[in-house]
Amino acid sequence: MSPLPPPSEDVYDRIRLRQWSAGTTRSAGIDRRDLLKLVAAASAAVPLASVAAPAQAAAAPAAPGLPGVVKPLPPELFTLRGTNAETNFAALKGTGLLTPADRFFVRNHTATPHIDRDTWKLTIWGDGLKGGPVDFSYADLLRLPSVSRTGFVECAGNGRSFFASQQGQAVSGTAWTLGAIGAARWRGVRLGDVLRRAGIGRHAVDVLPRGLDGEVVTDRVNLGRVRRHQVVGDIEVSADPLLTPWNTGLYRLFGPGYPPEGSAPLTRQTLKSAFELVQGASFPAHRRTVLTGRSWSGGAPVMSVEVSTDGGQRWRRARLHDVPRAGSWVRWSVDWVPTHKGATELLARATDRSGRTQPKTTGHDTQGYLFDAVVRHPVTVN
Repeated sequence: MSPLPPPSEDVYDRIRLRQWSAGTTRSAGIDRRDLLKLVAAASAAVPLASVAAPAQAAAAPAAPGLPGVVKPLPPELFTLRGTNAETNFAALKGTGLLTPADRFFVRNHTATPHIDRDTWKLTIWGDGLKGGPVDFSYADLLRLPSVSRTGFVECAGNGRSFFASQQGQAVSGTAWTLGAIGAARWRGVRLGDVLRRAGIGRHAVDVLPRGLDGEVVTDRVNLGRVRRHQVVGDIEVSADPLLTPWNTGLYRLFGPGYPPEGSAPLTRQTLKSAFELVQGASFPAHRRTVLTGRSWSGGAPVMSVEVSTDGGQRWRRARLHDVPRAGSWVRWSVDWVPTHKGATELLARATDRSGRTQPKTTGHDTQGYLFDAVVRHPVTVN
């Protein structure tokens, strides 16, 4: 008989939350009382301060302007936000579908670890293996078959600042505009191939990566090192169900429209559009200009984009310059000859193939996740 297919991510997370509530799931890296404390803080929109404890891996030399980041962050490309660096959307103009490495946003909980490829190793461990721990060197991984995938990396809080600036609602977290996103082609070894070589057993039920960045202390609770899909330091293969606050505990929607324990864990981003234009840009009256931007959706390929140059009174179709595809944004443009001098707002709204269109407002959640409303971009006509 063929094995049952694995559950989708949202179904899996719901199962783990029910098991955790019933006391049958092991919480990885945090005490149950501490997790409840963090959930209560998240539901009340309390700003959470993060402090890094010493990392197990040495931090690399910092780039000018932001401690703990190793690449240059010139102001024409990035806006610094705490331990993070947001890509300025104007810097993406003319760069193509893939985000250049020098423009890719930085999301750091603590500091970038420094890794020596000759001494680094990946340890696979846990009672879900047939034998004991197995180490893979960097050279070992390079010898395995590799695959390439093109896709987004986007922070769940991308667009968070507009809850306050456009909707007058308090939220906690990094005040991103729309630049906490990047698209790239990734190449590496399949996790499944690594786990099979490590000897994963039929009794294994959960696989949990852990990063090499420093431990994170939030609201006086030590969350340990980041446990999710990034900066792999080791991988636990467990015969018992695991729950980690990094995904199922904190990445949920809290607020008046949600139950006390929050929504189901977040598994998909939403629909957004952005102009490749600096804030407060100015344009000469009666002269033709070409406005450019990008739209994307976590649910379905973007089908169409509309642009308004008068604050939302009139809309017209933009030209799409890419074939809409899942996991990729579309670049678009529209001609504009401004006729009235003074301040105005540019707006762009996308519709994806599921029939979803960006709304005027986004439902409020206290952590500022999944902002999808049309963003107002102020400009001046001289």
